[in-house]
Amino acid sequence: MNRGWRRYGHALWPSLTLVLLFLFIWEATVRLLDVEPWLLPSPSKIGDTFFTSLTLLHDHMWVTLQEALLGFALGIIVALLLATLIELSPWIRRALYPLLIGTQTVPIIAIAPLFIVWFGFGMFPKLLIVAMVTFFPVVISTADGLRSSDPDMIRLLQSAGANQWQLFRYIRFPHALPSFFSGCKIAATYSILGAVIGEWLGASKGLGVFLIRAQHSFAADKVFVAILVITFWSILLFLLIQVIQRWLTPWTYIKTDDERIEET
Repeated sequence: MNRGWRRYGHALWPSLTLVLLFLFIWEATVRLLDVEPWLLPSPSKIGDTFFTSLTLLHDHMWVTLQEALLGFALGIIVALLLATLIELSPWIRRALYPLLIGTQTVPIIAIAPLFIVWFGFGMFPKLLIVAMVTFFPVVISTADGLRSSDPDMIRLLQSAGANQWQLFRYIRFPHALPSFFSGCKIAATYSILGAVIGEWLGASKGLGVFLIRAQHSFAADKVFVAILVITFWSILLFLLIQVIQRWLTPWTYIKTDDERIEET
């Protein structure tokens, strides 16, 4: 086993131990107390339901993933444009910043039905809902990253005759990349949830529809299966953003003491 896998295994085993202990207690409690499956299914029952529902889940999951990824991409584009405008113009910053915070005080579950009324039951209103859920952490973190650029580096390039675009390209944007990816990691975990909320309000396919049907038929095992799938994809998107961040911004990665010891 190489050092990378050993390192990840060493970091994950405490969490895995806790999860396995929790599942063991859950399974034992359900069996000993003879709890009805519609009230609280055992982990083994949830596992069986997962494998027997794989074909059905695949169809619903694919729709939700498309909505989450496309909406997330739309949210990132909007966030980058707004963060750039905020950084380039103090007037726009003063005008937009309070409004951006105000958008987060409106419950998405309250405004989402309006998208359904305006744009119907297709994919577009779901994309808007996901974009609304995901753009805020990205725009705020990116704007703060752009604003905290090294002033000495900026003065150095200004003394060399650099214009605003060159300052943005060579100093501000690279400096803001770690903040941008931090916002993306938070937003990625919200994207699947945003797609599911959109499907709750009106759709024919998706994990939100799967959840509603399971709830109406008192199939608690299927509800847990949907929760597991949503959690799995949220974590996977988070890890994907982390891998992309490490690839594009290697200078931000600081080796831990354990990693330095392993390399010696």
